[in-house]
Amino acid sequence: MAKLTGGVKMAKLAPTSTKYLIKAKIKANGVIEKPDVIGAVFGQTEGLLGSDLDLRELQRSGRIGRIEVEIKSEEGSSEGVITIPSSLDAAETAMIAATLETIDRVGPCKAEIELKSVEDMRSEKRKYVVDKAKDILKGLHDSGVPDSNVISEEIKEAVRTQEISSYQG
Repeated sequence: MAKLTGGVKMAKLAPTSTKYLIKAKIKANGVIEKPDVIGAVFGQTEGLLGSDLDLRELQRSGRIGRIEVEIKSEEGSSEGVITIPSSLDAAETAMIAATLETIDRVGPCKAEIELKSVEDMRSEKRKYVVDKAKDILKGLHDSGVPDSNVISEEIKEAVRTQEISSYQG
């Protein structure tokens, strides 16, 4: 199933239940670390969308997966990617994705988060199924029904071989 996820770690939410994958880019004007980003995501989105879409509760119930963060710091600034697997419906996932852009501070630093994509993981699975079905069908056609001339020749050859083996001389 690694083909389906594009090498993305799905952690804490089974890949089979992940419907969408939220990806966002983060930039900060100082050095920040993974725990700072995760804290900002939970802290600054809390209460924005009501209790039904509280990230902590969604994560506890398994409807949002583990928030993955990759950060690189160079020359006093940081950049990275935030990835959040979701098993919510499309509208709820879109709202969660949109709230990420409201985060303006991470730790002591000013930060900017830009939504890059919300990938439909089911479309990846559909594409895989279609490609696999094509391969299977091609295999069936390649080993499929031989031409009637080929069958006729095989029968004639079998009869000739039988006649020769029964020759008594």
